Amino acid sequence: MVSRTVRRATASAAALLTLTAVPAHAATHESDTTRTGSTAALPAPDMAGLRAVLRTLTAQGAPGAIARIDDHGTVHTAAAGIDDRTTRRAIGNADRFRIGSITKSFSAVVLLQLADAHKLNLDASVDHYLPGLLPDKRITVRHVLSHRSGLYDYTNSMFASSVSGFEAVRNKVFTYRQLVQLSLKHARTNAPGAAYSYSNTNFVVAGMLIEKLTGHSVGTEYRDRIIKPLKLRDTFYVHPATKIPGRYAHGYLTPDRAGAQLVDATDQTVSWAQSAGAVISTTHDLNTFFSALLGGRLTSAAQLAQMERWTPVNSTTRYGLGLRRRDLSCGVSVYGHTGAVQGFYTYSFTSKDGRRSLTALANTSNNGTVLNTMAGTLESAFCGKRTKAIQSSPLTGRGSYVTQRNVAYEDIAPGVARD
Repeated sequence: MVSRTVRRATASAAALLTLTAVPAHAATHESDTTRTGSTAALPAPDMAGLRAVLRTLTAQGAPGAIARIDDHGTVHTAAAGIDDRTTRRAIGNADRFRIGSITKSFSAVVLLQLADAHKLNLDASVDHYLPGLLPDKRITVRHVLSHRSGLYDYTNSMFASSVSGFEAVRNKVFTYRQLVQLSLKHARTNAPGAAYSYSNTNFVVAGMLIEKLTGHSVGTEYRDRIIKPLKLRDTFYVHPATKIPGRYAHGYLTPDRAGAQLVDATDQTVSWAQSAGAVISTTHDLNTFFSALLGGRLTSAAQLAQMERWTPVNSTTRYGLGLRRRDLSCGVSVYGHTGAVQGFYTYSFTSKDGRRSLTALANTSNNGTVLNTMAGTLESAFCGKRTKAIQSSPLTGRGSYVTQRNVAYEDIAPGVARD
């Protein structure tokens, strides 16, 4: 463990909703007026608590864990464990890693910039831009970006078995249309706009929209609109290449069979995710990204407000357009995204004003206990020592910061214990 401070974030449900079902919360969009998010109201980060969470992650099965807090020019970092089980090299905040579904926030920003340029209408049908792609012309761009399209998440079937499913696609290269077709083989989960249902298919469609509207690859658009303007020197979109460039943390997939050896999942195309999950970054760059986003430097105020039109997910989580809001135990709300890709779990969130950011990584996946415990990094970073007493959980055991099962897999289909 090291720490330093220097000056300068149910399978497919037991019964599928019918295509006409409209839950009571479906059309509810919430504001942030009742939650605290300004750094002026935040206590100092609890670094001892943060270090304790990282140590717990390594005890729960993650080879290593890191975290970085950027707070008004002050940087706090912590690390525990190793980034490579072969060389036993210590993990550190300079390591690059796969950020998984945090990629969705990058995709959403590009589309909202296109909305700012009047090249995209959030409430237009996807069919208007991609004729014939989807079977229902009622599905809008907003439905896709808020996970309310009803499109089945093809990764439910793809990774029903964690290791064999992963090995089958590790080096495979998919087209976007192939991934959408995998989704359309299954019934939809609900009518367009009826309910939140997390699906990677939505952000595959988002990638197709980016490429259709710009004439460029998503990698080019990420680079030109986000990576270069923010000077993110350790952020890349290398698809379909399999290697992470430079210094990186290895990622280890936990097999479904108890006691089986961890699988080094570092090298892969991530073609099964692409614009839904294939970006590579670091704790520094992700803090910079979400700080810039919430600070109003990536979209207009009007489009940021669209991102922050919240749909309830559970008692502690709301989802906007490619953006999550997490409500912490001390009454603070934070904004960002979580990421799950084979071998890596990431939390990256910032305060309402973008002036305090936390990114944490554990280099394992398919381990719900680890993923739940990572919520404690947010409590330490934004609540300080005001964090409320933690209750034991039958899912995660003593000391967990999350007690709701549906939070454990919030980046993937609910209740499925895989990536």
